[in-house]
Amino acid sequence: MLRLRGRRVVPLLAVAASLFLAASPVRAEAPARIPVVFVHGFNADPGVWGGLRADFKADGYTDAELFSFGYDTHKSVNEVLSGRLAAYVEDVKRRTGASRVDLVAHSFGSLVTRWYVKFDAAGQSSVAHWVSLAGPNHGTGTAWACALWDQACRDMTPGSYVQKKLAEGDESPGAVRYATWWSHCDEVVDPDSSVPLAGALNNDAGCLDHNALLGDDTVSQGVRAFLRS
Repeated sequence: MLRLRGRRVVPLLAVAASLFLAASPVRAEAPARIPVVFVHGFNADPGVWGGLRADFKADGYTDAELFSFGYDTHKSVNEVLSGRLAAYVEDVKRRTGASRVDLVAHSFGSLVTRWYVKFDAAGQSSVAHWVSLAGPNHGTGTAWACALWDQACRDMTPGSYVQKKLAEGDESPGAVRYATWWSHCDEVVDPDSSVPLAGALNNDAGCLDHNALLGDDTVSQGVRAFLRS
């Protein structure tokens, strides 16, 4: 008789457990979104990202996932700025708990971010996507106008030390996904062909002024789609 009761207890417990599990909501953790770090260009500040940040927030990003790196644009890419960016990225990773960030750069910021990704020890492992909007990735002739007194301008000139080092070997190294947007009507980056990189997804933005790429709806949509890829 005791054995018979024992046999009945097990199925009764199983039924009760199944009913409890069915009544309990299953909570699935949503995957964390990769934080975005915006890096402005020469003679600018983080305020230039207002429009694009608003687009990202409309897409569901929060302020806790969007960061803007502010810096003195008259310093050198390799000796000063890439190191400061590296420290900033590490701080973002600590604050968010993320292992990687997405970098979105405009103009001169493209050189700062590229140097970090290519030469910093943690650069390639810390970046998922890299985006360059109107970046003088192979130099721009307009930078000669201020190269005599400004280090950042010298870094942007064709054939500079920074340009030569960035062009060595693979222009899009590691597992990072790279994309550029360039314009036929860019009055700052000359020639237009300076922007695209080998191994990157290079996008023709049409006829836009240098700073217009920051607020163009089509470019914004393209950037956000690329970061989702």
